[in-house]
Amino acid sequence: MSITVRRVVTGHTKEGKATVMIDEVVTSSAESRPGANPTVIWTSEGFPVSNDGDADESKRKTATAHPNGTVFRVISFAPGVHPRNHRTDSIDYAVVISGEIIMDLDGEEVLLRAGDVLVQRGTIHNWFNRGTEPCVIAFVLIDAKPVTVDGKALTAQG
Repeated sequence: MSITVRRVVTGHTKEGKATVMIDEVVTSSAESRPGANPTVIWTSEGFPVSNDGDADESKRKTATAHPNGTVFRVISFAPGVHPRNHRTDSIDYAVVISGEIIMDLDGEEVLLRAGDVLVQRGTIHNWFNRGTEPCVIAFVLIDAKPVTVDGKALTAQG
């Protein structure tokens, strides 16, 4: 189930005046796994991030997270979305826009509903939509060091 998002990106004219550089409706490009439809809104590389230029940074090739950078994406999770247990080397900020979803953390389940926010700190997790409606979530993933517990690095997987 594809999603549609209006994306507005600001920038500057050659004279330094603030302006809208992009104002468009974007749709998810393809299923990342059965039932999960992501739309990349923007990416960045390096810290601090540069706001110079007028390139459309949503076109950058990236994995789930982006080393030494950020990824902002919106994902629609259809009812019965195919499971994908995974961990990223990132800190993720998420806002549930609509619907509800179960976040599974090594067997501990948490129900998230529209309006809920989440800070995901390198934990292994999975998403289950057991409802009848799609769940849409906006995610900002920021590169982070792998989590270390008792001297052991818990690196990205899945």
